[in-house]
Amino acid sequence: MAEIAHATSIASLPEDIWAALADFGGISRWAPNVDHSCLTTSRSEGVGAVRRVQVGRNALLERVVEWEPGDRIAYAIEGLPPVVRAAVNTWSLEASQSREGDDDATEVTLRTLVDAGPQPPRQVVARVVARAMGKASVQMLAGLKGHLEAAQSEEVAP
Repeated sequence: MAEIAHATSIASLPEDIWAALADFGGISRWAPNVDHSCLTTSRSEGVGAVRRVQVGRNALLERVVEWEPGDRIAYAIEGLPPVVRAAVNTWSLEASQSREGDDDATEVTLRTLVDAGPQPPRQVVARVVARAMGKASVQMLAGLKGHLEAAQSEEVAP
């Protein structure tokens, strides 16, 4: 099993960030590496909601396995190469202060866990896949940050 995590500070309140993450079918609005996204279940939120995401030529299903409003969302990713037994992305939010210390900010962490099996060669594969997924995580975090901070700037502008 391999795990990789990336984090960023976003100058937004946790509830604003949660609203973007909880719009589970709408990830393509802010994630630059997601070409298309849509819900595949009538359930739009909570454990059991499923979305389809198109990333280049790859179509993946993402099934919510953990849903703690305002705090954490985790989803299992289906459709990766068969050597990957399981992959889970977990987004977590923690209120903090901006680096300047005067505005509300939220620390957003995206953790990816990849299981390719217990054998040493498969563990190597898990680490390689986790690194690749980590690069995608950096893009998603940057996209979320840009989306939310741009929306906040529009609200402030006269």
